[in-house]
Amino acid sequence: MNITIIGASAGVGLETVKRALDRNHKITTLSRSEIKLPSHKNLTTLKGSATNKDDLKKSIANADAVIVALGTGKSMKTTTLYSDFAKLLVEVQKEMSTQIPFIVLTGFGAGESGAYHSFMMKLFFKFLLKDVYADKTKMEEIIAKSSMKWEIVRAGILKDNPLTEKYRAETTLFKGINIGNINRADVADYMVKQAENPTELNKYVSLSNN
Repeated sequence: MNITIIGASAGVGLETVKRALDRNHKITTLSRSEIKLPSHKNLTTLKGSATNKDDLKKSIANADAVIVALGTGKSMKTTTLYSDFAKLLVEVQKEMSTQIPFIVLTGFGAGESGAYHSFMMKLFFKFLLKDVYADKTKMEEIIAKSSMKWEIVRAGILKDNPLTEKYRAETTLFKGINIGNINRADVADYMVKQAENPTELNKYVSLSNN
């Protein structure tokens, strides 16, 4: 199938490209930076911005599913990247009248999930990641209110360990949920498989290796 991956140059996005190619999909990527992978017959890379309307429309024009893995790297500064993108995505989806699934990565701590962090993690988010996650929460809210087919993926603390395909995917929040570490490769595996067969549409999915 044709999968578009937005935010594909690093982190989970890059792992998602690798995993999707391993599973024999045709991939189109959109990112500001160059994709540091060998050339591949099933890989088309577009250099551009997820908040540019023409770039976004071009990237998803032939997609059967879209995976969104936008990130701000290690920056903890206030940002509007996520909410700006979400507003544009909703606009583009309406214009194109597409009903393909959008699998969107945020993080455990966005929206109401932040209340289910441990005490120490709540402090960490309050003092270091508050502004970034405030905008991720806005992105979730904008997408959830739209008419598109969406799935929000709230990954735990990201690690650079190898793929295991062994992880928990929780679709409800409960006391003691304990969403801990998750390998970037495993987040990629989950999102690619959901692009193939979206079983959790209109749900928030929390991911953890433990």
